[in-house]
Amino acid sequence: MKESSPRYVTGAVEGLLDEAVLRRLVSEANGELVEVHGKRGKAHLASRLKAFNNAAQRDRWIVLMDLDDERDCPKFRRSMLRKPSLFMCFRIVVREIETWLLADRERIAAFSAIPISKVPRNPESIIRPKEFLIDLARKSRSRQIRSDLVPEPGSGRTEGPTYTGRLTEFVQDQWRPDEAEKYSESLRRCRRRLQELIRQ
Repeated sequence: MKESSPRYVTGAVEGLLDEAVLRRLVSEANGELVEVHGKRGKAHLASRLKAFNNAAQRDRWIVLMDLDDERDCPKFRRSMLRKPSLFMCFRIVVREIETWLLADRERIAAFSAIPISKVPRNPESIIRPKEFLIDLARKSRSRQIRSDLVPEPGSGRTEGPTYTGRLTEFVQDQWRPDEAEKYSESLRRCRRRLQELIRQ
């Protein structure tokens, strides 16, 4: 078996916001994210997981998947991928990628223009973090945040028109993974495992 390329990592995620988070995490771990697969939802990601795991026999891979409404994270992870390959870093986000953003309480409060007291200290206990974050935006002092993140009544949308774009900017420019991991065990474990993977 040939060695994995130094520091290079291939990724797979559910959506575009997840990709932005993954890029930050790989960069902070001194890795180079060469390609990101998926980005078409959880079901599509799950259908490709076996192929990604096979590729991870020779190259570094990191796959992020949301826990959503599942109750048992270790059991869910095993049900999705029982035997990860040598170079596979398969991590479950408890519960959605928005959880990891909410975990940087100070920065998400400033970004959303809300009091920090409105941001829970245990974001992993929030059942639907995306809805929670949008509800926070509804209470924002910033008209622009409300306009960007909150869907218009009657629009049929679940998020505002530039929800992903604005939060991607937050991830790139303001989010602090080292602070966020203090309030998110799944993020802390992901960062440690990713660092180990890149050192392999």
